[in-house]
Amino acid sequence: MIHLPFRFLSATDSQPQSVTPETSLSPVTKKTKNRQRMNWVLGALSIGWAGLLIGCNGNTTVAVLGDWTKKSAFEGVSRSGASSFVINNIAYMGTGRDVSNQRLQDFWAYDPAKNAWSQKANYGGVARYSGIGFSVGNKGYIGTGINVNSDKLKDFWAYDPTQNTWTKVADFGGTARYGALSFSIGSKGYVGTGNDGNYLKDMWAFDPTANAWTKVASYGGEKRVSAVAFVVGGKAYAGTGNNNGTAQRDWYVYDPATDVWTQKLDFLTDQAVQRSNAVAFAIGNYGYITVGDANTVVWQYDPNTDLWTTLGSFEGANRSYAVGFAIGNKGYVTTGLNGTTPFDDLWDFDPTIEQVL
Repeated sequence: MIHLPFRFLSATDSQPQSVTPETSLSPVTKKTKNRQRMNWVLGALSIGWAGLLIGCNGNTTVAVLGDWTKKSAFEGVSRSGASSFVINNIAYMGTGRDVSNQRLQDFWAYDPAKNAWSQKANYGGVARYSGIGFSVGNKGYIGTGINVNSDKLKDFWAYDPTQNTWTKVADFGGTARYGALSFSIGSKGYVGTGNDGNYLKDMWAFDPTANAWTKVASYGGEKRVSAVAFVVGGKAYAGTGNNNGTAQRDWYVYDPATDVWTQKLDFLTDQAVQRSNAVAFAIGNYGYITVGDANTVVWQYDPNTDLWTTLGSFEGANRSYAVGFAIGNKGYVTTGLNGTTPFDDLWDFDPTIEQVL
């Protein structure tokens, strides 16, 4: 068995650039670009040599880390554009739209220990899709999105799993929108980017104790919709998405302690993060991105080295507008859309197990 840990290196000898809301980015240096292109060439040569070795022995099996297992299917109707969050190792998911483009309001919980779904109280706001969710402490929050009349929304609702009840909280501080990104760090949730009729890059922090939104530093890169984010080590890493029809490949990290976005190196190879409508989650000290724009490659990001590594491919059908989350040492992908076909399957991902191709 030949193991091919393909790894494309970023230019570790260049310095990241700190970005504040009013500071424009200077371009990545020519030296950095050359280094990145050299990494691409080395990666291509590695793949070529691997193919030559495999061709010498038709019985050789290639294996990479990252295995997917199909789990108990979501019990609600197939859908896309749903919202989710995780509280105490239970995933909660709801809203979205079905195959008839009807907006949905139902809400469900998934317990990985039992591999079982249970229906909860319907979402407190109006039915919607392309909203966002996050959790802070023992409560989850869902808001923004598009309703049945295609109106963009900015209302937010808090879910208490112990009471199985929804309570309206302060409306989102920015404009009504869809396709935003979200994450939580410490005692606050963060929401930003998206589309309110125009592409956006503003970011806002929600304090549940004060029930108030505060504007923070805008996303460091271009405006965008349908981007992703994950949190590792108390910092948020965000990117991908679409800006006026162009898929984005830049990558940034946000430090809430300094309220600064810092640019990481652009990824110039194999469409690694150039996609929109993907899913992202963090397991341990690594972040993961997969699916979106019919791209099933799984990418692992190491914040300590600023390196991306491929970990096989998602084993379900290609899809966009799916939901991704992590519980314990596994990631999960469910629902989503391929063409006009929505899904209700659920897959878990273990980055430590070999996936035989």
